[in-house]
Formats: sequence, C-alpha cells, structure tokens
Amino acid sequence: MSPSLTVRRIAADQGAVFRELRTASLREAPYAFGATLEDALSADAASFDATAADHAVSFTVTTFILYTEGHPAGLIEAHFEHTAARRAFVCELWVAPAVRHLRGGELLVDSAAAWLANEGATEVYAWVADANRNAMRFYEALGFGPTGEHRRVARAPDQAESLLVRHVPTTSQVFQQ
Repeated sequence: MSPSLTVRRIAADQGAVFRELRTASLREAPYAFGATLEDALSADAASFDATAADHAVSFTVTTFILYTEGHPAGLIEAHFEHTAARRAFVCELWVAPAVRHLRGGELLVDSAAAWLANEGATEVYAWVADANRNAMRFYEALGFGPTGEHRRVARAPDQAESLLVRHVPTTSQVFQQ
C-alpha cells in the first residue's frame, strides 16, 4: 500500500467531507448504495453534520475516511445490526477511481474490521451485489467467503446480493483511534 494513504475515523466536524464523499460515490455508482444521488443532494447540510457527529463517537456505527496526500478519497461505514445477533457489517465502501490502484479499499475494510473487532465482533459481514464481480473478487481477496444467505436489492428487486463473512482473528490488534 502507498505510504501516502491514511485512514481515520470521521471527526464530529466533518459533515461537509462526508457529504462530498457520499455524493461523489453516488454520482459514480448510483445503484450501489442505500440512498440516491437526489436524496443526498437534497438533504440539508445539518443531516450530514449530525451523521458525522454521531459516527465520531458511537460504539455501534462509524465511518472511516481514506486520505491520499491529506485529501479525502474514500469512505466506509462499519456498524452493528440492531438485533439480538448483533452482527457486524462493513458497507457503503467507495474509493475515488484515481486512487483505487493504491489499495485504499483494502485499508478501509481492514480499519473498519479492526474497529468492529475492538467493539466485540468475531465476524464481519458484507452484502455484495451478485452482478458486481469486481466487488465480489475484492472481498474474496480480503478473506470474505459466502454465508449462503441471499436477498433481493430493495431499490432494484430484479437484482440480488449475497452475504459474505470474514472471521476476525483472535489475535487481532486493538484498534487505535
């Protein structure tokens, strides 16, 4: 990985950065995330500010931001589902096309997984669109494998996604903020 890449947990005052990255991701891949570009563009800045403030301190959901040469270039969400099982997920991964070759996606997934492990996760899950072979290969290369669970994509019922899982090593280092 490039030494010019860093990942940091979102800070409470980074609502504008979060909005910039979210809208960039939706412009490039409007089908890949739970919201639409129109939703993101019409949301007021306060909603992004509130998300950043929450994700900066929460023990159940957070966002990590990838920087290259100090500039925001990607993001990922890590969260625990609100069920008794409390499964840990990574989602909404996006890296700017110009820096994808630097393996920033891997750095984001590993940072998010380390945070989830520090919060008690023993497995990390990711829903991946079946039609997105690049994403499927990416997650498989990072040690994710199929769970056998599938579902229809809510915004595109003609498409399906598969649930992948990666086991967290018991010797995982504690995440340092």
